[in-house]
Amino acid sequence: MPEPTAPLDELLSVHPRGPGRYDVDFPDDWHQGRGLFGGLVAGVLVRALEHHRPERALRSLTAELCGPVQPGPATVTLEVLRDGNAVSTVTARLEQGGGVQAHAVGVLGSARAPERDGVHLDAPKLTDWRALESLPISPPMGPRFGRYWDFRTDAALPFSDAPRPAATGWIRPKTPGVRRDAPFLAACIDAWWPGTYAQETAPRPMATIAFTFQPLGDCEGLDPAAPFAYRARVAVVRQGYAVELRELWGEDGRLLALNQQTICLIK
Repeated sequence: MPEPTAPLDELLSVHPRGPGRYDVDFPDDWHQGRGLFGGLVAGVLVRALEHHRPERALRSLTAELCGPVQPGPATVTLEVLRDGNAVSTVTARLEQGGGVQAHAVGVLGSARAPERDGVHLDAPKLTDWRALESLPISPPMGPRFGRYWDFRTDAALPFSDAPRPAATGWIRPKTPGVRRDAPFLAACIDAWWPGTYAQETAPRPMATIAFTFQPLGDCEGLDPAAPFAYRARVAVVRQGYAVELRELWGEDGRLLALNQQTICLIK
């Protein structure tokens, strides 16, 4: 089992053990409720999918987090739905303890004609991260994995009875490692607390049950010591299920990733 203080890129490692099969070893102390931090699970699924056709970039991941993943060994199995001339569609199934704990479909595609390339979102206007203090996120007011991250914000904090469910700030792992790629971005965009926490007055259990992720930029040229800018808004809450839209940006204003989550307000 890896040390919980190991670099994030190492914690997202998968180890091939045959065609389309990978061993994973999850660390202890990265819990988020009954299971481990979902960003680790999503990042591992992305890492395994990238092994299928490494010359094709991940364009979209759609994942369901079926159950609480625990520290220790797990297995990821890939199944190719279709390998086209430029696009591959592949499923990834994470099994542990005799059951499926996560399932994903990844779409990997070659680069195409770039004449319509453009970002049609405005980058968030945030206070410089150097002027903000790092927030101490840890139990009992935060998850155990929070101690391994650097959170900075001047917006509404969790449990502050804010008028709107949203979140903005800066995020980075305290020990990032060397690789800052799609699995790394998947973990980073999931690390922030749910935007609905801003409207709460005390902690309450919530869980992400569906996770859609699009890596859109790379980190080349970004200061490796700088955090990523983060912005999220809750689009709707119905019958105890919230749909949250998340964005991750580089310090220079480049869009790095988008993420939509369906979050269950358990009680």
